[in-house]
Amino acid sequence: MGFYQELQDQTAADRQRLLSSPVIARCRDGEISRELYIAFLTQAYYHVSHTVPLLMCAGSRLPASLEAVRGAIAEYIEEEYGHQEWILNDIRACGGNADNVRNGTPGLPIEMMIAFLYYRIERINPMSIFGMVQVLEGTSVSIATAVAAQVEHTLGLPEQATTYLRSHGELDQGHLQFFASLMDTVTDANDRAAIIDTARRVYQLYGEMLNQLGKDVHESEQ
Repeated sequence: MGFYQELQDQTAADRQRLLSSPVIARCRDGEISRELYIAFLTQAYYHVSHTVPLLMCAGSRLPASLEAVRGAIAEYIEEEYGHQEWILNDIRACGGNADNVRNGTPGLPIEMMIAFLYYRIERINPMSIFGMVQVLEGTSVSIATAVAAQVEHTLGLPEQATTYLRSHGELDQGHLQFFASLMDTVTDANDRAAIIDTARRVYQLYGEMLNQLGKDVHESEQ
């Protein structure tokens, strides 16, 4: 069994907990408000704006023996650069204040997720970056396109308001195949453990973000 399948198996329970979030269920059922969608995009902006810096951080710390992985990271950087601006454009299309988001700060779960990822990359193992990739790209493929369609239908929003979700639902299909092939080249036990451990924690923190969103928006609507 290749490492990619091992990674899926070892994180299956964590992934299922995330996908079972009440917020995701609400979105799929059409029970979503504009406020909830903008709140989600806001938190997405904060972590996506760190994607390229995190990738650069990881790439700079890889040993020469993993030069092929550094090349893969360079490809990821080229693909991911500027995606946070898509999110701000979506927020504007929804009537939200993109400038406030750009100059704001993330909620605690995303702040902790970002800090954790820098710590793992800088202090533990730079291959930890792929735990983040496992969670965010895998989740996008699972739900992004369906949620985008539901958001447009329920809220009557144009496609210009769902470019981030739609692009990731479509682009990450190809990314995931690339990721699977890359993960199957990982043979070092410490690298494998670092990726699995990081993915589990990111699943947890991302799930906490979704649960906090649902709670905060529900309270604001009371």
